[in-house]
Amino acid sequence: MSDSKLAGQFFDAAIGLLERVRDEESAAIAAAGTAIADTVAGGGRLFAFGAGHSSLAAQDVVYRAGGLALMNLLAVPGTVGVDVMPATLGSALERVDGLASAVLDSSPARSGDLLVIISLSGRNALPVEMAQNARALGLTVVGITSVAYTTGTKSRHVSGGFLRDHCDIVLDSKIAIGDATLTLEGVEAPFAPASTVVTSALMQAMMATAAEELVARGVEPPLLRSGNVDGGHEWNGRVMREYGDRIFYRH
Repeated sequence: MSDSKLAGQFFDAAIGLLERVRDEESAAIAAAGTAIADTVAGGGRLFAFGAGHSSLAAQDVVYRAGGLALMNLLAVPGTVGVDVMPATLGSALERVDGLASAVLDSSPARSGDLLVIISLSGRNALPVEMAQNARALGLTVVGITSVAYTTGTKSRHVSGGFLRDHCDIVLDSKIAIGDATLTLEGVEAPFAPASTVVTSALMQAMMATAAEELVARGVEPPLLRSGNVDGGHEWNGRVMREYGDRIFYRH
């Protein structure tokens, strides 16, 4: 069997996007990593939120070997994944006004904390309101979104604004409208989306920057080790005991 030409094209497209965000978003990545380090060093807590497939990159940094123990998932019921039935309900909930404020008000998030909001389009009510309300509560808000949507689509929020309009720091994933990277004659729809690859890379780049910044300040980054290496469970137990009041997935 010969190598797939389309597989190679997808890798090329993904690598090209990764190179773009590395080169063009370096200042935003540095700012986000510094903000995360500020929050950790200042006694604050970290949260990540995404709806639908944007939640994958949020989940990727929570309770993760090699990740910061203080990163918590801010979950909105029904929007975290495709396990909700029907799956279209999750998409519908992203457009419901008031849902974000209800979730934030019942969450442990408070002034001095930091929230990363991931939304590819940034146009739905849920991520826009999440950003608005989080900033009103005194949280630092980092948004990861595709700025292309702000010029090629219309907002679905009553304000007419997008996620990028309500963040302290914005990272542009450079993803084209529609997400998919490939087309093929005879196939009606474009395919092979790359937003998860790129957004997860942006998240990990932010975390690496935060760790570097903390070390520079003389603060040991509260990192988790793999439970599948010797001593991992003991290490993680110590970290969770030390930072237990800032970790919410363990209760």
